[in-house]
Amino acid sequence: MLLGTWNLENLYRPGGEFGPRDKAAYETKLAALAAVVTELDPALLGVQEVGEPEALRDLVGMLGGDWHVALSEHPDGRGIRVGVLSRTELRVLHDTPAFPAKLVPVQADDEGGTASRAGRGFLAVETETGAGPLRMAVAHLKSKLLTYPNDRFLPRDEGERARYGAYALYRRAAEATALRALVDVLLAGDGRERAVAVVGDLNDEVQAATTQILLGPPGSEIGTPGFRTDDKGDLGRLWNVAPLIPVERRFSRVNSGRPELIDHVLCSHRLVHRVTAAGTGVPGAAGPPQLPSVGADPQERRGAAGSDHAPVWVRVGG
Repeated sequence: MLLGTWNLENLYRPGGEFGPRDKAAYETKLAALAAVVTELDPALLGVQEVGEPEALRDLVGMLGGDWHVALSEHPDGRGIRVGVLSRTELRVLHDTPAFPAKLVPVQADDEGGTASRAGRGFLAVETETGAGPLRMAVAHLKSKLLTYPNDRFLPRDEGERARYGAYALYRRAAEATALRALVDVLLAGDGRERAVAVVGDLNDEVQAATTQILLGPPGSEIGTPGFRTDDKGDLGRLWNVAPLIPVERRFSRVNSGRPELIDHVLCSHRLVHRVTAAGTGVPGAAGPPQLPSVGADPQERRGAAGSDHAPVWVRVGG
């Protein structure tokens, strides 16, 4: 079976503040998204940037077969949230934006405003597979694309750019910490027996400190000598499947001309040792994903077809 994650990029119905300006552009976007999901043929797909539940319903209506959908009830200020599409029935285990109890609010702006919860909720679901129960958590962490006061995308000066970059990093680190707390609940101290996947747009790359927070106990990463050797850390570890993705395909977005892998699939011990392949885009495609280069102003792609992200996926054996 194939498990994956995909940022759908501003999935709204037409006519609103953030979605396509007209029905034709909307239908073109839906068709492009549906073609990719159909080719992926996932058993379970985490999705991000669902702006309106009705728009996701429109997308699912274009897919063949029966689908089950779960959506977070904790969107951000623009209404975007995470969700899951599944071929099998879903049970929602958790839907929360909460920071863990000991994590204090972090600074969010020049006026001393703070963030005391994640900007978008984390959604955790469970489904039954032929190999037993599978749990998946979906997240969309704070973006590195910065917004300044009065909805500006450009800073007044470099000092403001640096400060707001720091505020975004504080928030992303806090959100990663909150997601890791949820992971601990899903693993329940037994990653050798519990199949858990954590997927989503983490808005940073493999070696970033915020991404590393999610891994748990250090050691045993894919490609290291310790990967095939069990130890006590396996009970709480996650493994990022990025090293299994062919190098030429190891990116999920192009930022100002630079390919970067910011969407991730992480697996528990029980799951990672059943992974047979990993990739970006769609399996079997010739060449790397063809993605547009994005800049500092996300409004430049309003109404664009498809998504500015590539799906990231793993294939799991029985």
